[in-house]
Amino acid sequence: MSETITHQVLGQQIAMPVQVRTATAFMAMFSVPAQAAQELADPTGLEILQFRPGRGICTLVFVDYVDGDLGPYNEFGVCFLVRDHERPGGSVVQDLRSLVTGGAGALIHRLPVDGEFTLAAGRGIWGFPKSLADFETDHHSATRRGSVSADGEAIADLTIAPGIPVPGKGIAASLAAYSHLDGVTRRTTWDMNPAGVRARLGGADLRLGHHPIAEELRSLDLPKRAIATSTIAELRMTFGDAAPV
Repeated sequence: MSETITHQVLGQQIAMPVQVRTATAFMAMFSVPAQAAQELADPTGLEILQFRPGRGICTLVFVDYVDGDLGPYNEFGVCFLVRDHERPGGSVVQDLRSLVTGGAGALIHRLPVDGEFTLAAGRGIWGFPKSLADFETDHHSATRRGSVSADGEAIADLTIAPGIPVPGKGIAASLAAYSHLDGVTRRTTWDMNPAGVRARLGGADLRLGHHPIAEELRSLDLPKRAIATSTIAELRMTFGDAAPV
């Protein structure tokens, strides 16, 4: 029998894998210039996946962690779809095949949270670039809304219009999550079990503030219309241990 891997976080032992038993989420996917996104991703050594020539995908997501091993907290993620680190240099056709088959990865580029414990765990265990922020969210109305700010400056305000029910799980059940912190790029296995998924084309109203994260997003020239938006009423997740790449 293999030995259970544990990490010590602020005096507590956290056993791997970490379980999230109850969460809700909503997100918007935007088409962004691949070159601009690549400049942000360059320190990681990863390559932005192109779903069409010269265009990458940036996803903005709000998550309310209700019950999990790291406790309850709110999270805002800025993520880019990237190529598998072992198969760089792909063509657009190969990138699209990766999207369909689940071979793409998600680079977690920014990750504000509102809890000290999850901040320490995220940075210490997985190298996730977590930072402290303040949240106002509505995960339960038909129209979802999230607002995040830090250091007295607004980062983003995102409203997601209602979508239509998606049969089955609606999103990939397993994904490679990449992170980069203190000069080290890591890969984490991220398993998801969603229910109550709704999605639609467009449907996002995004307003950016003037925090450095907002200015970074503004540099991506995000279009007014999202590619697609989705909401997840019930989300269970499992995070494995991180491995340097």
